[in-house]
Amino acid sequence: MESVFQGINNVFSFVIPISDFLWDFPTNFSWYANIPILGNFSLAIILLVATGIFFTIKTGFIQITHFKEGLKILTKKKSDEMGISSLGAFFLSSAMRVGPGNILGVTGAISIGGPGALFWMWVSAFFGMATAYIEATLSQIFKEKKDDDFVGGLPYYGQRLLGNKAWAGIALSFMFIVYAMCCLPAQGYNVVSSVGQMGEMISGTSISTTSPFYYIVAILLILLTTYIAFGGIKKVTKVTNVAVPIMAVVYVVTVLLLILMNLGAIPYFFKAVLGGAFTPDAVFGGAFGTVLAQGIKRGLMSNEAGQGTISLAAGTANTEHPCEQGCVQAIGVFLDTMVICTLTGFVVVMAHLWTSADASAWLELDKLPKFLTSASVLTPGGELFNSIIIFLITVCFCLFAFTCLIGFISFSEMAAARITKKKMFINAIRIMGIGITVFGILSSMAGIDLGNLWAISDLGNILIVFANVPLLYLGLKYAYKATVHYKKNDGTKFTSDIIGTECNYWDERNK
Repeated sequence: MESVFQGINNVFSFVIPISDFLWDFPTNFSWYANIPILGNFSLAIILLVATGIFFTIKTGFIQITHFKEGLKILTKKKSDEMGISSLGAFFLSSAMRVGPGNILGVTGAISIGGPGALFWMWVSAFFGMATAYIEATLSQIFKEKKDDDFVGGLPYYGQRLLGNKAWAGIALSFMFIVYAMCCLPAQGYNVVSSVGQMGEMISGTSISTTSPFYYIVAILLILLTTYIAFGGIKKVTKVTNVAVPIMAVVYVVTVLLLILMNLGAIPYFFKAVLGGAFTPDAVFGGAFGTVLAQGIKRGLMSNEAGQGTISLAAGTANTEHPCEQGCVQAIGVFLDTMVICTLTGFVVVMAHLWTSADASAWLELDKLPKFLTSASVLTPGGELFNSIIIFLITVCFCLFAFTCLIGFISFSEMAAARITKKKMFINAIRIMGIGITVFGILSSMAGIDLGNLWAISDLGNILIVFANVPLLYLGLKYAYKATVHYKKNDGTKFTSDIIGTECNYWDERNK
């Protein structure tokens, strides 16, 4: 069995150079790389950052002016039984945003590009908040009713913006389904492996991946995932409404505790991050382009602004105006990067193990061990306290992975509904998602490193970005008119007349 998994992993290895090529293009050509300043920026980075900057200016810095408004919307109750609340949609999107990448991605970015990568994560997230606002607003404008739920997002606004051609919605739906399926094995792998680590911490003994413990964990995970997946979007939101606040609060409190116990290292943190953003340390290669690319690339992987995938969650919300969910989704980017990713960065940078005598050993570690080792260095008070901190972090990592897992399956179901509303097809997508998750679980039990699947996720990310961002520009005029109407707040209802194009749900509701 191990040889089968290893063979599959080797086949996937061809994805890495393709993914790297697309993310680095055209900086991987000398004629472009030699251009002063511009040669440091890949097309993907230019596209994402420039789009965020443009949307920020176009909306009048909506992520600042309406940040408080977004917080107020999160506390509103649903007006009726249709769809889910803005808070429920926020938790659903956070289930996807706040994932293992908040630990693995940040740690990896810092270990490759240095502490300065965190600064560029902040920059990309700030402007990405405006991009997320536009995505969510378009999702709401063009959402549709499906029984007692709403559906919307990239496949829906993409179809409408491309002349309401059915092939456009189908193609975008298939693209998202393929992307989600590529991400599932790693999440199943992460859940099982993290539960195994927690079992070892509690028992104080090493647990073989072929032991009954792992088989029981695997079976329970498969049954739980199946139960949630076949319960539909409302069942998923019931889980994320509980899991997301718990994992976020536990992680924030745990890391804040580490920071409070190492207050003297805070000045070093800001010096390393702000200084490394423009003059990276030689130990990380000393290249400005590397630190910039790592920060923005991993920032996108974490908060998904510009990717269009979180837009599916935005389309499920029951709101009074399309722009309300835009404000909420902008806060989602803030939570993910400015809060969760920054806390991860605090741990890695404050420990600064790359400056210690064991620097070479630390650099050789995988991403999660790098982070846990850094957390151990910052934890005073003996072995027991250190074990508690590491256990809590591992619990959070497990929840991060699990909520991502059910989020990917749930979002795949939403995308499948754009292709056909036939129950048989939607159930087939659910079953396929569960089956691919089983592959990831078995890979963990076989002790196989599916690192190449992260490259597939990178590839899926960049392909969806190239498909989604042009659509955002096509829809900008509608989102902008909706924003102007929202800011006026003159009591008029939102309808097709406001933006100059048909939006059936809002006409039915407000005319």
